[in-house]
Amino acid sequence: MSRRKTRPRTSPVAVPPAVTATSPCPCGLDAAYGACCGRFHTGAGGAAPTAELLMRSRYSAFVVRDEAYLLRTWAPGTRPGEVDFDPGLRWVGLEIEETTEGTPFHQHGTVTFTARYAHGGEPGSLHERSRFARHEGAWVYVDGDFTA
Repeated sequence: MSRRKTRPRTSPVAVPPAVTATSPCPCGLDAAYGACCGRFHTGAGGAAPTAELLMRSRYSAFVVRDEAYLLRTWAPGTRPGEVDFDPGLRWVGLEIEETTEGTPFHQHGTVTFTARYAHGGEPGSLHERSRFARHEGAWVYVDGDFTA
C-alpha cells in the first residue's frame, strides 16, 4: 500500500489590492491615495497632523502592507520588531467612530474605529480604541484596546 503525502491546509493568500497614487484612498476619505495617506507613507506630506489622520494612514499602510511606515509611526516603547502581515487577510473598509483630543494642539488622543476585513474569504471586523501620543513632535500609535 502506498502512502500519499498531503500538504497542510492553509487559507488562501489575500493579495493586497493594487493601490496607485490615483486610486481612491483605502482610509475612506474622498481623496486619491497619493494626495491622502500615500503622501504620509512616502514622507512627501510630512507627518500626519492629527491622531485621526495618523490612524487613517496606518490603516492604509496595513492595506498596502507598508511595514516601514507602520514601524516608523509606532511609539518606541511599544513598537514590535516587525509587522506580521497575515497572508490570508485583506482589509476592506474603515469607519472612524469617535476621536478624543488628538488635534495639533494636544499631546495625546484616542481614535475608536471599526476596520472590516476578509480572511480566507470570510468577512470580519476589528473594533479598537487606539491611543496616540506625540513623540519628538509627531503623532505615533501607542497601543489600543479591542472593544465589542
